[in-house]
Formats: sequence, structure tokens, C-alpha cells
Amino acid sequence: MAKTDDPRMKKALEMLHAIEDKDAADEVVSVLNELAPDYARATVAYAFGDTYARTKQLALRDREITTIATLAALGTAQPQLKVHIRSGLKVGLTQQEIVEIIGHVGVYAGFPAAANAYFAMKEALTESAAARKAAAGASGTAKMKGGKAKPAKTPA
Repeated sequence: MAKTDDPRMKKALEMLHAIEDKDAADEVVSVLNELAPDYARATVAYAFGDTYARTKQLALRDREITTIATLAALGTAQPQLKVHIRSGLKVGLTQQEIVEIIGHVGVYAGFPAAANAYFAMKEALTESAAARKAAAGASGTAKMKGGKAKPAKTPA
């Protein structure tokens, strides 16, 4: 986790890690901090430390439904939409539910916005599958003497 003394940023990072892959979330925060630290503090602390953290008012799953619908309706936020599609899956949405959310958005925001969202969804799913496959490959084998691989031991 990125080091910070700001309690809002600490809470924001906790929330980001709850909904997104830790390394991916930390990379986004790091890039924003490098390029625009004031912007990073303002947006990350507010969006995730103040708003997303209000889980008594709206559960993370419901926040992701709202966020996916909003980003899909914008039609111009595919990178952020991909992040929140993965986050939606992480907090319990199914692929079919996300398909329905995007289809519903299309009725009100237009078919091009929905089509863009479906393409972003496809990319997010493909990237997630590739990341899982890479992680499984990295942790699924251990080198033996002679350079041959054997399956890694799994805990009982």
C-alpha cells in the first residue's frame, strides 16, 4: 500500500483494495501521485475514502452497479469502466448482471454508449482471464533440479 499519513487517503486505499486488485489500484494511485499529487489526493480521497467508504448507506455491490451504469452512460470512460467491471465481479456481480446493467443503460443513454461498454467489458474479462492465467502459471509450478517444472504443493 502507498505510504500516507492522511487518514482519508488511508481509508481510500483500503476501499480501493477491497474492490480492485491491490497492485492495479496502487499503480493508478502511484501514477496520479507522480503526475498530479493534488488531483490524486482530491479525487482518490473523496471518491474512495469518503464516498465508497459509506457502506452503511449503500453496499459496495450497489455502488459498483451505480458506477458501472454511470461510466457506461458517459460512453467515454472505457478505462475506468473496465476497472469497475472487474470490481463489480470482485464484489459479487455476475457477468450476466453486468450485461443487463449495460443493456439497460443503452435504452436511456443510447446504443453507442452501450456498445462501447460491451467492448470495454470484453476487454476487462479478457485482461482478467490473462492475469489469472499468468498468476496461475507463476505460482503453479516450481523448478526442480535439471530445469524441469513440477506442480507446486497446495496447502491441505
